[in-house]
Amino acid sequence: MSKKNNKTKRSTDELINDAIAQQNNWQENRREYTRGFLKSLNMFAKKSDKNNQENQSVNKDDIDAARRRRTGLSAYWFPVMCALIVIFIAIWVMFIRSPQPSRVIVVPSVPEPIIQTVKPDKKDIVVPEFDIVRIQNDGNVLIAGRWMENRGISIMVNGKIVATEQTNEYGEFVYVTMNPWKPGNYTIALLGTEPEVKSSDKVFVYISDAGSENSVSLLMTKDGSTLLQHPAMLTDGDLRVSKIDYLSTGRVVVTGDAMPRLRVSLALDGKYLGFARVSDYKHFGLGADVGDLETGREYELAVRLHDGDGRTVATVLHKFTMPEMTGDDDTYYTVRRGDCLWIIARNFLRRGILFSIIAERNNIENPDLIFPKQELQIPVDGK
Repeated sequence: MSKKNNKTKRSTDELINDAIAQQNNWQENRREYTRGFLKSLNMFAKKSDKNNQENQSVNKDDIDAARRRRTGLSAYWFPVMCALIVIFIAIWVMFIRSPQPSRVIVVPSVPEPIIQTVKPDKKDIVVPEFDIVRIQNDGNVLIAGRWMENRGISIMVNGKIVATEQTNEYGEFVYVTMNPWKPGNYTIALLGTEPEVKSSDKVFVYISDAGSENSVSLLMTKDGSTLLQHPAMLTDGDLRVSKIDYLSTGRVVVTGDAMPRLRVSLALDGKYLGFARVSDYKHFGLGADVGDLETGREYELAVRLHDGDGRTVATVLHKFTMPEMTGDDDTYYTVRRGDCLWIIARNFLRRGILFSIIAERNNIENPDLIFPKQELQIPVDGK
């Protein structure tokens, strides 16, 4: 056991001695390298005679020292190269590379794009609604609207169910008639099934004898009416003036026929007098105060038909020479389909509430019941 320890101790001492010897050799080589480096610098200095003599007296010892210096350089080339690299990096960091402030860039996370199918805007529709009602060139009628999705919906024309369609997943439906509709007036309503719900709005359709260009579809709501299909410039047959009355009270009353649900306006010599709405039966009556007209003077009375946007679609001009008044206090009017005593009294007597005067003069027991082609005597003086 002691021998093993002694042997180990001797080995350690040897390692230490070898390290000290290597260190001494390294220091000696470094001194030799330094002396050689300094001598190489002296080569660039001005040579003097003394130096020449010294150079000529190079002895054997100097040659041996130069050999040892070359041996030392070749032995330590790797540490020297590493030292040069470290010095170059230090110079680049301190003088060449400009310091940049450290910045932390936070990139927000971007979610993956979600591809969705764009669907029409859908709302909860309590009752069926109209979108389009159009009279086509071939005379067929196209009806489109909305209600609850995947439900049955019936189309009612003049109170009768003519077809039943199915709404799609968006609650939309389209219906086209199989046969052209004949000229005339039609009222269209919608009736939803499961549950049974009737549309609050209706569409009035007028099919003109002149074709689809002169036909009209009118959406009727509780807030008013909206024209869905506009008529083109109409012919004289779509606006007819049947009678013009000038009363001794200075009032003009015009009656005639026009496209239903549109407006008729009246003007005398370019002065606007008022308007009236055409009934579902195409009749209208319009009265206005014009004052005293001169006997023998020529006047121009203009009756115009307007669409839902106020455009003039038909005009009838009537030029007349004012005749001498006869002094009669009464005039006569022939009742037409869709008339009522209230409208007749408003046109002739200025106020609809005076309908009782007309009823009394003509011995009408029920003022709400008058008949087409019934001739009424109108007391113009209102007595």
